Amino acid sequence: MSTMGMRNQRKVYGETLLAMGKENPNIVACDADLSKSTMSYVFGNSFPGRFFEMGIAEANMISFAAGLSPTGKIPFIHSFAVFASGRPYDQIRVSVCLGRLNVKITGSSTGLSDFGDGSTHQSVEDVSLMRSIPNMTVLSPVDGIEVEKMVRKMVEYNGPVYLRVNRNDLPDVFDVNESFEIGRSYVVLDGNDAVVFATGVMVSKALEAAEELGKDGVSVRVVNVSTLKPVDEEQLRDLAEGMRAVITAEEHSLIGGLASVVTYALRGTGIPIVPIGIQDSFGQSARSYDELLVHYGLTTENIAKSVKEAMK
Repeated sequence: MSTMGMRNQRKVYGETLLAMGKENPNIVACDADLSKSTMSYVFGNSFPGRFFEMGIAEANMISFAAGLSPTGKIPFIHSFAVFASGRPYDQIRVSVCLGRLNVKITGSSTGLSDFGDGSTHQSVEDVSLMRSIPNMTVLSPVDGIEVEKMVRKMVEYNGPVYLRVNRNDLPDVFDVNESFEIGRSYVVLDGNDAVVFATGVMVSKALEAAEELGKDGVSVRVVNVSTLKPVDEEQLRDLAEGMRAVITAEEHSLIGGLASVVTYALRGTGIPIVPIGIQDSFGQSARSYDELLVHYGLTTENIAKSVKEAMK
């Protein structure tokens, strides 16, 4: 992992949205008083006539975007993930998803990545909320490379999409030559003893764990589940077939996130499944991102330990 490059998902997002805006004049952007943090200001600086600062009024922002969509515009709306998914939930459900409008919601500073601001600003339940709404697509990129590919795919795709973007620099994992397809999961390391289905920052942790386990003769397959809805259940079952254990790893509540996705997909297979995630609790303030990941057990060491225990 130490040889990999590092990119900031937010920075890549802002640059890609700007690039897509230059290619497609129908793309517009809205923000809720956080454009310097979500990086939507990059788009706004170049296209002030296509950028709408809505203030701290997320419900109005969603309703405004829903009104723009039927005119042929492709609105990208931005806020911290906890605010983008929670505050305007009713507007997302009724105004956007009921009519399957072409609105793209980007939730920034996902999970515990806004380590300094504490539980009010940390989104540990956004995937659960967005997955539960019919017609919503939910994307969770592993790195900056996948962020760029996802944003381009979001422009092509007609319908509501929720994209969760981490606040911090993350190691490159996604193959730059690989195409991103909504609904597909990606094997980033193959193995034949156990499989770790991971998403977001936990994919790089899983790769580190697989490297450590390999020294003990344990072969681990690592899968990047970057689309959390819709999910190709048959693909997940194929990737788990013949494995002695399955681990899920996510920076999200164990309720309604990746653990729920994989457990449901593998129902009836009889393979032991051990979920790693946040145990039905809020986040909290800390001095660093890593300090929080350690506190909640979202670590390389915990993945390796879980694989060994599950294989017993």
